[in-house]
Amino acid sequence: MGVSTARPERGVCVVTVDFPPVNAVPVQGWYELADAVRRAGRDREVRCVVLAAGGRGFNAGVDIKELQRDPGHDALIGANRGCHEAFGAVYGCEVPVVAAVHGFCLGGGVGLVGNADAVVASDDAVFGLPELDRGALGAATHLARLVPQHLMRTLYYTSRTVTAAELHAHGSVWRVVPRDALRTAALELAREIAAKDGGLIRMAKAAINGIDPVDVHRSYRYEQGFTFEANLGGIAGRVRDTFGKEA
Repeated sequence: MGVSTARPERGVCVVTVDFPPVNAVPVQGWYELADAVRRAGRDREVRCVVLAAGGRGFNAGVDIKELQRDPGHDALIGANRGCHEAFGAVYGCEVPVVAAVHGFCLGGGVGLVGNADAVVASDDAVFGLPELDRGALGAATHLARLVPQHLMRTLYYTSRTVTAAELHAHGSVWRVVPRDALRTAALELAREIAAKDGGLIRMAKAAINGIDPVDVHRSYRYEQGFTFEANLGGIAGRVRDTFGKEA
């Protein structure tokens, strides 16, 4: 349980997130994930990182129950900062990051995948932002990296999900495979990337980030400001307690 790393083959590091039962990540877990990804990227023997998950789904976002247990705002602030750290670690990792997605990829999961360099998904994977049903705002920045603008807005406003096959059609998912073939497919892509010159692949990652048209760090922090405003105004707690349904 928690965040673990493995070196299944030369040049590849697999970072696995496993917080049963649904990978709703607690505040500390986001920081642990950020640290693991950064350590892997700093390791000169690593040329590609695979971001994977155990359990029923890739990621269910933040641990809502942790927020509900907190009478103040410490957990919310921690979740905001932790997510920012984890998403930023994936984006800023010194080597390419391949996300291996199975089952549900929601909320913070979209933040991770949207900042990855490549995505391989199982055929049962679904992606979405249920933020408006959870009393939060955020990760539209990252969903916009996976789907066209108008689809992003529709998905955001409705809290609907899209399948791995649909994202493959949009070009944001590299391959869609049966679940039992996901690890193999992710490692195949990672192996191909890791076969490149280590110094040059790091330069390539820095160069591609440098020409990105959107500053993902700034835009996500801007979104998070509205999450905090919704909490201070009492809107978020009411929505979160009813999961977006009218009381």
